[in-house]
Amino acid sequence: MPRMASKLTFGNSIADWQERINVARMREQRAARARQIMRKHGVPALLAGTNDNIRYLTGLRGLAFAPQLRYVLFFAEHEPVVFEHAGWFQQMPDQAPWIKNWRIARSWLGGSPGPEATKEESDLFAAEIYEELKQRGLTGEKLGVVGVDNVGVGALERAKLHCSNAHALMQETRSIKNQDEINCLKMVAAIVESAWYKIWAALRPGVRDTDLNRQVSDALIEGGADDLRAPSWLSGPLTFERGTASTGRIIQTGDLVYPALCGISYLGYASCNYRTFIVGRKPNDKEKDWYKRLLDRIDAIIDAIKPGATTADAAKHFPPASSWGYKDEVEVLSVEIGHGLGIVGSYDLPVIARQWSLKHPQVFETGMTLAVESLEGEHRVGGVRLENMVVVTENGGEIMDHMVRDRILEAPL
Repeated sequence: MPRMASKLTFGNSIADWQERINVARMREQRAARARQIMRKHGVPALLAGTNDNIRYLTGLRGLAFAPQLRYVLFFAEHEPVVFEHAGWFQQMPDQAPWIKNWRIARSWLGGSPGPEATKEESDLFAAEIYEELKQRGLTGEKLGVVGVDNVGVGALERAKLHCSNAHALMQETRSIKNQDEINCLKMVAAIVESAWYKIWAALRPGVRDTDLNRQVSDALIEGGADDLRAPSWLSGPLTFERGTASTGRIIQTGDLVYPALCGISYLGYASCNYRTFIVGRKPNDKEKDWYKRLLDRIDAIIDAIKPGATTADAAKHFPPASSWGYKDEVEVLSVEIGHGLGIVGSYDLPVIARQWSLKHPQVFETGMTLAVESLEGEHRVGGVRLENMVVVTENGGEIMDHMVRDRILEAPL
């Protein structure tokens, strides 16, 4: 039976009388880990785009509606250089004094200005990166690049820089969380729990699934979430397989419903969480059996998560895709899975899935955080879903989200 992680002893406001999430320490420890991994792989300079990478490396957040609006040149042995978007470039130096070097970022807006302008702007971008590296004696060294589009990489290569894909490096860097990062995930789990109870109280026949978005948003804002995402609602005959969502269908008596409270963040650290409800009646024996199989499976996977064990040890507890009549494991990709959690973006390490883990296992380490999710049901009849947020401790996997998980939750009439 999985253990529950310890609960936070503090709220999300500032206090001078209690140790809480220490954001300065969190920034410093993330940067130190990035430098450690860069030295390990012989990468003295890292050019990183996309908001998740930039936030991890610098603590900064900003705009992301087009490629290359902002990026950071991060060094193993020097202070980083932040290339910030127009407006933010003028605003940020006194707002983020821990960053010493600011430059204006160059973007070709995904090629919208046309091919000639795009090449011209991207060459200016590459020339400026070259100059920063030259000042530090690094033009002949490996430049790790992550979150930069093909136009940008091509321009860097025309400038004779030695580019190396650094996506795997950043995933390795982000895979181990410090205590403040773990506490951010515990905080977002607590915030999300308040929204689950709003759903439980308000879900009833006659409402459309999307009618509850306002109550959910209010609960998340009141709880302190700094980034919201509307739930993805699946109800009635759409609950198996997981697919078309948030259709606005009217909830009817006896419907199974499971919303996804995912991508909701606190200080950038994102939730991934499911619970299953039944509306206007008690679950029948078939539905109880679905849920028991689902719960037993997730419990077994979490029990297998411990330092030194591998994702293969955990993945064997997922049933093969053929259990549902599927021909290939790809048909349950992102449905029957465990995946790393962290700053908003793509999945972090590790990933647990029969599709890969049995042949290419990854080792669990203390400080990893992940979500484990699964689904049971019958096509166009109904389905049940559960997802838990887990931290790997010295004692094994511990569940960070404390919302009721042992049964289908009966929504009142």
